[in-house]
Amino acid sequence: MIELVQMSDDHILQVAALEAQCFSAPWSEKAILGELTNPLSYWLVALEEDKVVGYVGSQTVMGEADMMNLAVLPEYRRQGVARCLVKTLIEKLALQGVCSLTLEVRASNAAALSLYENLGFTKVGCRPRYYTKPIEDAWILRKEWKL
Repeated sequence: MIELVQMSDDHILQVAALEAQCFSAPWSEKAILGELTNPLSYWLVALEEDKVVGYVGSQTVMGEADMMNLAVLPEYRRQGVARCLVKTLIEKLALQGVCSLTLEVRASNAAALSLYENLGFTKVGCRPRYYTKPIEDAWILRKEWKL
């Protein structure tokens, strides 16, 4: 059974390894660790026993949050882990008085675009050449809710 918990020091190595597995420009262990002491940050991990199978992170400023990263181990994809992480993040942010969540996603990432659109995010803009390795545009997506 998968459990969602707030990220702690115990998860850093596994989150960094998942970052490296999923992204061409991954965050370092040091950068991820820094999120734990950043008062603007809120990160969740999906655990199966003690194994991190996914995570999501955000930063909030003045009632608006930005999703920093979302990743799920390949063997756990298409099982609702990412959906659960995003929905739970939104619930936790709303409890903190946050009323919106914005994110960037690679224009070619059809699976992620479908997930976000199904969760009620809408396209609000484009960031040309936002991603590197390879260079690619990013769609800016946003979801708002009432408190």
